[in-house]
Amino acid sequence: MKSIRTASVVASAVVLALVTALPGSAHGGHGGGGHGHHPFDPGTVSFTLDGTVLDGGEQVTSVTLDLDRLPGIRAASVDPSAFTVQAVGRLPEGVATGGPSDVVFDVDRTVTDVEVTRGGDVRLSLAAGAGAGTLQYLPEGRNVLLDLDYTIAQDEPIELRNGREVTVERFRQGDLRDPEVDAFARGTTRDGLKYRLYEPARTRGDRPLVVWLHGNGEGGLPGVYQNEAQLRANRGALGFTTREAQRIFGGAYVVAPQVPDTWYNADEAGYREQLRTLVAELSRTYDIDQSRIHVAGASAGGLMSIELVAAYPTTFASLVSVAPAITLFRDPTYRTDAEEVSRLADTPTWFIHSRDDATVPYDRSSVWAHDLLPDSLITLYDSVEWDEQTYPGHFSWIYLAQNDPMTADGTSVWRWMSQQMREGP
Repeated sequence: MKSIRTASVVASAVVLALVTALPGSAHGGHGGGGHGHHPFDPGTVSFTLDGTVLDGGEQVTSVTLDLDRLPGIRAASVDPSAFTVQAVGRLPEGVATGGPSDVVFDVDRTVTDVEVTRGGDVRLSLAAGAGAGTLQYLPEGRNVLLDLDYTIAQDEPIELRNGREVTVERFRQGDLRDPEVDAFARGTTRDGLKYRLYEPARTRGDRPLVVWLHGNGEGGLPGVYQNEAQLRANRGALGFTTREAQRIFGGAYVVAPQVPDTWYNADEAGYREQLRTLVAELSRTYDIDQSRIHVAGASAGGLMSIELVAAYPTTFASLVSVAPAITLFRDPTYRTDAEEVSRLADTPTWFIHSRDDATVPYDRSSVWAHDLLPDSLITLYDSVEWDEQTYPGHFSWIYLAQNDPMTADGTSVWRWMSQQMREGP
């Protein structure tokens, strides 16, 4: 998988002298066999930013220093205090700053742990907090991927097993890497709709497809259509690619399109038709089981999922709609009606919502739609809490991403989805 970006700056460390020169037999690069043709240069070392999408969004949780060519690092000798890490996040090109600076944050990141990996690199774990994120939520109501500049300084030498000590003079930033996000390939439909696609490891025979429709905060803006936020802002799409989900579905394709603006413009922009085109294009290219195409969405994407299934009522095997923005507290206008919702009657449907949602009233959206569909399922939570963290009530998509909702007989939502099949016309 190609990396998503390469930093253009060199991150300079506090320059400290090399205490003792390394022997000429230093290991070569990856798989180099230690022939000594490319001895380790302590002057400049590259590093990667290690991203992890948490329930509240992606953070840089560690940085990995490319020290695999440095032989015999004594892990016990490397203390977190030996390094300082500074992070600067800037708005990407095309985003109006609203002020004189594009800098969102400029902070020192706290190093909490140091690990020498099996490959010989050094990984610095970083504390969560201000400046840890990779996205910025704009006043326009959109998340954008920031341009990140990290500076690392080594303040104490690294000790080798042979007793020698090394201090790196400069660290050069490389890529932002997030294995879960990077597993999604990039694509664009003939209509210009961008998407990210995950292919299952086991592809023999036809496999199901899960279509994930993001919320309003993950749409694009004029001049900023990155095809990133729908994967990095939450675990809605990523949940379906976990080992547990893939086992339950027997290997599933997962596609996460990004709307250029907002799903609320579906009528004017023809997004229902564009999503159907996306599914059709993928079906022509990949071994997708046409009887097992599922759609799930959250907030504005929850509404869009309803509208999509209503427009194509014989296409989808199941629908999971989380906190669907059928109506909002700030705008009580209904964005759909009973007639449109009734078209879901032949599609197995599950609504998920939290009662403390301050954005979308649960009783006038999920409950209202559920009452119109007697065979549908609904799971209501009092609040959104996971792993001892409390989140805004609107974030009930966390429960879907964690496969938490269950039927009365104990069937999880992913298992339930996997059991649904669309019979032919």
